[in-house]
Amino acid sequence: MTEPRQEFERDLESIEGKVIELFAMVAEDLPNATAALLSGGDDEVLAQLIERDQAIDALYREVEQLVNREILLQNPVAADLRFLLSVLRIVPELERSHDLVVHIATRANHIFSDDLSVRARRLVGGMGDLAASMWRQAADAWYQRDRSAAKVLSERDEELDELHASLIAELASGQMSVPVTMEMTLGARDYERLGAHAVNIARRVVYLAGSAD
Repeated sequence: MTEPRQEFERDLESIEGKVIELFAMVAEDLPNATAALLSGGDDEVLAQLIERDQAIDALYREVEQLVNREILLQNPVAADLRFLLSVLRIVPELERSHDLVVHIATRANHIFSDDLSVRARRLVGGMGDLAASMWRQAADAWYQRDRSAAKVLSERDEELDELHASLIAELASGQMSVPVTMEMTLGARDYERLGAHAVNIARRVVYLAGSAD
């Protein structure tokens, strides 16, 4: 193997490591945001999430610059180009997904835990658990180049949609105040979008893995 090729492969490994780091931050922070929401807010958690979001923004820009440089300087083909293009497509979704995580935690500052009905709390907890599990699976799919994850995550996303519909119905029952209902409606939408991003990433893995599907 020539020295330029070895250097190129080291650069690809570095990019892969940074992408996995982005995955980890989204997957790790989502359960914390849900816990903050259900507990009626946690300023310390929110501050940590905002700090992490700034780190993610910086890492996202760094990854994009690295990928664009490799495409320009190395003129990659085949599998290498497939990898670099896949990274360019998923890092914006990773960045936007962590924004949603921060939004969820921020909404906790506008409600108290006692403001939610018992059923609403259960449904929010269910959405949070399922979305977090989907993100862990999306991260594993990327790392393992698992084509089968796209179908599984699509099915799990349907479960998330069902929980979302149930929560919206509960919020529309009139048991909670209008401000709480509005905040939780937006929070439910955040979870739904997180699920959609996880599915989109898993579908990118199908392309990355070289499937002809």
